[in-house]
Amino acid sequence: MAFIPTVRCKSIKTSIDFYTNVLDFDCVEHAGDDDPSFSVLMRGGSLLILSSHRGDGAFGQAIVVLTDNVDALFRRFRTRGLKTPGNPDAPGEVHEGPIDQSWGTRELYVDDPDGNTLRFVEGFGIGPG
Repeated sequence: MAFIPTVRCKSIKTSIDFYTNVLDFDCVEHAGDDDPSFSVLMRGGSLLILSSHRGDGAFGQAIVVLTDNVDALFRRFRTRGLKTPGNPDAPGEVHEGPIDQSWGTRELYVDDPDGNTLRFVEGFGIGPG
């Protein structure tokens, strides 16, 4: 059984640009740039749906993305324009991280342009997808 989260966005084009150009997702299916629309993205073998259709998901949700190296991702995302305190005009924003959690994981929280949070998690006990 597979679960495929649907992330709500206001602009499908803006979201695809952010997820593919900054966060290393690949767009594997795209229904068009005119909103409302949807796209299917893939990262590490796992799927994610972006949708600007009313009723598909809610703004402000959190999605966990497993990874082997949070710090390397953080460095790579910053070079691709992820907004950090020193880069206020970039798309998306670092919400928290990288941080060692008391439960044994290392995590990086990134907010997409619509306020959804992607939690990149290292050390979850199972490998990334």
